[in-house]
Amino acid sequence: ELAEKATFKETVYLMINGRLPNRDELTRFSILLNDHSLVHEDMRSFYESFPRISHPMGILSSMVNALRSFYPELQNLEEEINMTVTRLLSKIRTMAAMSYKISRGHKVVYPRPDLAYCANFLNMMFHSPVRPYEIDEDAVNALRVFWILHADHEQNCSTSAVRLDGSARVNLYAAISAGIAALWGPLHGGANQAVIEMLSDIAEKKNMAHAIERAKDKEDPFRLMGFGHRVYKTYDPRAKIMKKMCDSLLNKLNISDPLLDIAKELEVVARKDDYFVEHNLYPNVDFYSGIVLRAIGIPTSMFTVMFAIGRLPGWIAQWKESLDDPNWKLGRPRQIYTGPPQTQFVPIDKR
Repeated sequence: ELAEKATFKETVYLMINGRLPNRDELTRFSILLNDHSLVHEDMRSFYESFPRISHPMGILSSMVNALRSFYPELQNLEEEINMTVTRLLSKIRTMAAMSYKISRGHKVVYPRPDLAYCANFLNMMFHSPVRPYEIDEDAVNALRVFWILHADHEQNCSTSAVRLDGSARVNLYAAISAGIAALWGPLHGGANQAVIEMLSDIAEKKNMAHAIERAKDKEDPFRLMGFGHRVYKTYDPRAKIMKKMCDSLLNKLNISDPLLDIAKELEVVARKDDYFVEHNLYPNVDFYSGIVLRAIGIPTSMFTVMFAIGRLPGWIAQWKESLDDPNWKLGRPRQIYTGPPQTQFVPIDKR
């Protein structure tokens, strides 16, 4: 229902406050997001000091952590939380767009007060002095759906990292930075990028049958990216929405993407294969989301950053839930030692 009817800002408000906003609350929230959308100009030198080959996720994690240095802690805890949350939600899209622009050697585009959250991001990404970006409502809607579908998803790797890091009562910037670092992994947030790379490789080598056989070989480390999920043992419900959006978007934009054809064929073949059926290996949300991002014009290197922006409200909500817990405790996972019971130290001359 949210993907069909809500704005991303409404979804963010719901995640953090536990209810949808009324009109006045949404207006105030929108004004705050607009007022805090600019990034401190001194941070430009940080961005420009990263090597041009730096991955956007590494840059984003570092820059989010650096925000704490620019915004001193407020005395009132409730005000501090509200202000920090708003800053992060607003600035992360500006910071992400800046990292892309600077990596291309292009002029940074500032946020516009007349544009909504999703449209503002696309304009900051693609507007240039020589080619003004024309807002495409279909692309804006696709981005809205993408971010809503990624807003939260229980105790996954990055969310657990945010809660564990936050349990030490670090500031929110540091906790979110830890989540971004965890999301960077190809087995987690980087899966949507891995799907595109896999489909591109299959398209280039024309070896779909071979890829499927490799995926079924237990001795082969190769995996079909975008299939299977630790939670869903049937078709990922988010993938159904994303697939529908993918078809609709490419049709409206009149785009013919050969990777979409391969993805559809791969899904049909895999869902008829006994191995995939028996092991509950159905397409997950990553399988089609990369193609949607490609259609919008997002470069592959920015895919995981897009995931991070969408997941931010969930991370914040999870962090805030821990903060509101009167029984807050430092996270301290335990492990069972299975090594030798005792080992004598041997002097280096006798080793």
